[in-house]
Amino acid sequence: MASLLWLQTGACSGDTMSLLCADSPSIESMIRRGLLDILWHPSLSATPPGGLAALIGRIEAGEQGLDILCIEGSLITGPFGTGMFDSYRGGAKIDIVKALAPHARYVVAVGSCSAFGGIPAAPPNPTDSIGLQFERERPGGLLGPDWRSRAGLPVINLAGCPTHPTTITRSLALIADDQPLELDALNRPRAFYGSTVHQGCTRNEYHEYDLEETQFGGRGCLFFNLGCQGPNTLANCNSELWNRRSSKPRAGVPCFGCTSPDFPRDGDLFRTEKLGAVPLKLPLGVSRAQYMAYKNLAHAAAPQRVKDRDMEP
Repeated sequence: MASLLWLQTGACSGDTMSLLCADSPSIESMIRRGLLDILWHPSLSATPPGGLAALIGRIEAGEQGLDILCIEGSLITGPFGTGMFDSYRGGAKIDIVKALAPHARYVVAVGSCSAFGGIPAAPPNPTDSIGLQFERERPGGLLGPDWRSRAGLPVINLAGCPTHPTTITRSLALIADDQPLELDALNRPRAFYGSTVHQGCTRNEYHEYDLEETQFGGRGCLFFNLGCQGPNTLANCNSELWNRRSSKPRAGVPCFGCTSPDFPRDGDLFRTEKLGAVPLKLPLGVSRAQYMAYKNLAHAAAPQRVKDRDMEP
């Protein structure tokens, strides 16, 4: 049984809500099966808040083991590096994180805020927010790029805003069972961040034939004009549907790229920035010259049923 402490720093609690919605597996089933021992979670623990301070003290003293430390929310370092914009019982929460991290076998950043800084770290970043081991795209963060847990791993980044429910619980299950997790260059588990949101999107055929929407409400692709980041965002939103039912693109909303370190991008989320007639940010692995040539040919070759949007939604 792996002991787990879940600490909220500069958080909106969105990842906690996602955790509580997970059903494959659910957090309840993991507790019942003896896979996890929840030492503290703000929404699951009956212990009064003062009990958290006592628990932290026992972990720091070596009296209580800690297998998994989950951090939800940005690491707020303001004002002037003190961290006192986000405090607990007179001390900065970033100091609590620094004190607990060396005792944990694994440290997990749950959500893009704790992984990369997220929304609070977007310009102008008034609270000086950072991630645990990244500051947006730049390695570093609160713990530094070379930090490693007692298990010898960097911070495991479960990015998302919020993180997909099953990504959280399946990652925790693998960690608790000491199963190996292959991480990508941003320390995200490849099992859940190995394909793009574009893969599995029901609008794929429209994208391939260059039938792009200019306003919301249609069935065409949202990438070229309406800001969809699905072709260059690594996440499982269309291969593992939310609530087993849908995803943003399937519901007609562009992917915002929330698992990426530069989320949220600085600009209009519902507009595709272009250089001439070509999007500035192309699908992963596609060159500008190839994109232009392919799109011109594809548009001309589009079947009539696709041009007529005569497909199942």
